[in-house]
Amino acid sequence: PFLAFGEDSVRITTATGSDAPPFVLRFAAGSKAGRQGPRHWRTAAELPPAPTDRPLQGIRIAVDPGHLGGRWAKMEERWFQIGSAPPVMEGEMTLRVARHLAARLRALGAEPLMVRDHTDPVTRITPRKLESTAARLLRESGITSIRKAYDGPNDPAKQETVQWQSELLFYRTSEIRARADAVNRRLRPDLTVCIHFNAEPWGDPADPQLVDLNHLHLLVNGAYGPGELRFDDVRFEMIRRLLGGAFPEELALSETVARSLAAATGLPPYLYRGDNARAVGTTGYVWLRNLLANRLFDGPVLYLEPYVMNSREVFARIQAGDYEGRRNFGGVPRESIYREYANAVADGLLAYYRAQRRLAP
Repeated sequence: PFLAFGEDSVRITTATGSDAPPFVLRFAAGSKAGRQGPRHWRTAAELPPAPTDRPLQGIRIAVDPGHLGGRWAKMEERWFQIGSAPPVMEGEMTLRVARHLAARLRALGAEPLMVRDHTDPVTRITPRKLESTAARLLRESGITSIRKAYDGPNDPAKQETVQWQSELLFYRTSEIRARADAVNRRLRPDLTVCIHFNAEPWGDPADPQLVDLNHLHLLVNGAYGPGELRFDDVRFEMIRRLLGGAFPEELALSETVARSLAAATGLPPYLYRGDNARAVGTTGYVWLRNLLANRLFDGPVLYLEPYVMNSREVFARIQAGDYEGRRNFGGVPRESIYREYANAVADGLLAYYRAQRRLAP
């Protein structure tokens, strides 16, 4: 096994398939138990007292708009278009939410730190620079008929092409690792907020379909499967994250913000059916899942997945754009979807720190 538990330690395989000795992690006992190693982030209880009317005063919050916009959106497959309507691009929508959230946090006394404030990638490693690695990975997976490029998004064999594999390495691995590097080395926040929109399968990219489903959930790091733990880097990052001690704060924050988002949106919780996630907490909205972002970012990560982009209701709200005030959707007056999202997150953070942080007399 990759992890062998004993009474006072766990032996962890360090290099699969080699004779390298395992790493032995010994459990603390007595007065050493519960001690926290060095870290840059602070829990709500560790923050200095804040003014009663500004409970977010001085908190460093990294705001990470998920995915990419512009010419990169189609590559990521987080882009769709219904007829002649303006296309839906998740990476541009998340950026709009992030800017609204940053402005609100700043007004509340926090120090928002944008991980991405443009539609371009954070990483400097382009798909072209990853082509040799992509070809090697395809060969190692047993694919013999490797093609250079795929023939459009519906190409049934596109996953066997260097183009597809290099693009995947670019936006799923290199980009996320570049953002983690920025968060952990340069920004060093007390909390990272990862902004996403969800989606249901929309079928043929040339003729995407709208659905009636709409839901909300948040993710905290966990639920590692056997297939994931066979990778050396995943085991290392899992242990590093466990020792970082962010989980209790991450879960408590997620539960509070989940309540705020649920109240603002009226959305039901999303239910995972597979083995890659586990329900956690008491709200019904928070799930354990092992994602690269919530595994790599130091400190608590608030990973948000509200709204189904290709639901009929959300699509109509996206097409309405950003606006001040409220407009009717299905007889209900609503803020723009971007402001509703940002305000609900800010209100949740306000509620959490007001309850958990010491306030000045």
